[in-house]
Amino acid sequence: MARSPDTIAALATPAGTAAIAVIRISGPDTGRLGGDIFGELPPPRVVHRAQYRDRSGAPLDDVLFTFFRGPNSYTGEDSLEISCHGNPVIARLVLGDLHVRGCRHAEPGEFTRRAFLNGRMDLSQAEAVMDLIHARSERALAAARRQMDGALGREMQGLTDGVLDALARVEAYIDFPDEDLPREDLDAVRTGIRDVLRGADRLLATRVYGDLLREGARTVIVGEPNAGKSSLLNRLLGRDRAIVSAEPGTTRDFIEEAVAVGPHCLRLIDTAGLSDAPGPLERLGMEKTRERIADADLLLWVVDATRPTPLPPAGLKLDPAKTIRVLSKSDLLPAPLQPDPAPRFETVAVSALTGAGIGDLRSALIRRADGFQAAVGPDSVAINARHAGALAQAKLCLSSALLNLEEAPQSELLASDLRGALDALGEISGRVDNEQVLDRLFASFCIGK
Repeated sequence: MARSPDTIAALATPAGTAAIAVIRISGPDTGRLGGDIFGELPPPRVVHRAQYRDRSGAPLDDVLFTFFRGPNSYTGEDSLEISCHGNPVIARLVLGDLHVRGCRHAEPGEFTRRAFLNGRMDLSQAEAVMDLIHARSERALAAARRQMDGALGREMQGLTDGVLDALARVEAYIDFPDEDLPREDLDAVRTGIRDVLRGADRLLATRVYGDLLREGARTVIVGEPNAGKSSLLNRLLGRDRAIVSAEPGTTRDFIEEAVAVGPHCLRLIDTAGLSDAPGPLERLGMEKTRERIADADLLLWVVDATRPTPLPPAGLKLDPAKTIRVLSKSDLLPAPLQPDPAPRFETVAVSALTGAGIGDLRSALIRRADGFQAAVGPDSVAINARHAGALAQAKLCLSSALLNLEEAPQSELLASDLRGALDALGEISGRVDNEQVLDRLFASFCIGK
């Protein structure tokens, strides 16, 4: 366990006015501080009520406080959590008094960093803390909880054990060449490496879904000018975000907003209309629209139901697998639309004015978004960019090891490749001591975490 030389304190709840503000303290001087402030510390994990008085004896607030004895605390150190009233002035006065008493203000992510250094969690679990804080959908929350429970760590342990087993077989013949060892079983080494490669591929396949969870599915709204795209955006958001006008070409640039649809987060992107005869300014907007379409996870192709067009505008090729055709302005039709007997695109008729059909469209979007998870499995761990980079490096080393086995099985070269794979896998759980990696990772945390 790494023992920190100083005691840190910071607000663990968001800044601003609220009912309660929580101030977190951690470090070797926590017990003494608690005794000085409150007279005596209660048993660990028992909530007590007391007056918080500053060093001059002046009362600052009526608070609740809880002491956590290390290593059975979030950070693995002695910790104290003080819940005061959520007036920012009170929180500032309490923190100021703690700093006068010897606490240092915590750096971003320092509490979680100490938890990692003290063995309370691995690096993937530490990252999951930030995912949990910023999750914008039920599915993102569920994935963050699985990772905080160590799901990715367990996957990585299995891969690491596979590489260690292969490396042990190889290094035995390097370290003990004169011992009476059985004949080197290269087939077992080859099988072990291939098993690890399959596991790495399985995890890498979840990268795209991980991005969808953390950022939201890119859902691009496309169609001709004045087809009702901006009205649809406003209706799905539940507020007027985009300007709506009867004049075609009102939207010249794309507008992006996040919205929760069922258990999913979608990034709705309203784009400039696609016209067959655009002006110079419209052409620039259309170029941006095509860029957004190329990056889209889902497409909402909006067609004015009062003048339906059989093909996407401007010769645009849309993938039916990720496209929903939205027939807008359905309230203006004299009679309900009849279903297409042989539809190429899933079609939903809506009215942004009355809200008719919006529930059906939401259901269609939820089904499409559910398909992203179905592709990777309901319990799969969704990795991030850092994990993907480490897994890709491990794959390079393992592929090189397989090549050495096939062409010229030299134990020293094989062992070097396997050690490289082991180091790459270790970066995910944090078993490789890389100070720069830790600095970059925990700098993205908020102060009180």
